[in-house]
Amino acid sequence: MPDTAYIALGANLGDRRANIESALEKLRQTPNLTLQKISTLIENPAIGGPADSPPFLNGAAELQTTLSAAELLTRLLEIEKDIGRVRREKWGPRLIDLDLLLYDNQIISEPNLTLPHPLLHARRFVLEPLAQIAPELVHPLLHKTIRALLAQLND
Repeated sequence: MPDTAYIALGANLGDRRANIESALEKLRQTPNLTLQKISTLIENPAIGGPADSPPFLNGAAELQTTLSAAELLTRLLEIEKDIGRVRREKWGPRLIDLDLLLYDNQIISEPNLTLPHPLLHARRFVLEPLAQIAPELVHPLLHKTIRALLAQLND
């Protein structure tokens, strides 16, 4: 039986919309994975990186998959690389960013994988699109819905 996973999508270099669409198409072509829901794309200022970073387009998607969380993360990183992402600096500008946010109710703390995503609850640019597609989804550690987490955010 497939598991449900949620990912964040973002881009702030090149043709941002085309980069995100390319990532979504690569996900559609991935065996053992089905895209269920995709949020609208929302423009947001870059946060945490260089002061002159261009704004991001951000979205979220719901997936059904029989891949494990680790296998899904590996696939997300492959897609980033295929699109041309090069990791130079933390929170720097990028062609594409695919983050695994949640994988069913799994709580994982490993060197290369932490679920739920450790900053999920603090990022408006993640919570807004996620709330479009899964407002009643409950964060497995905080025991609050995505809608409630978004409502309690202080900018």
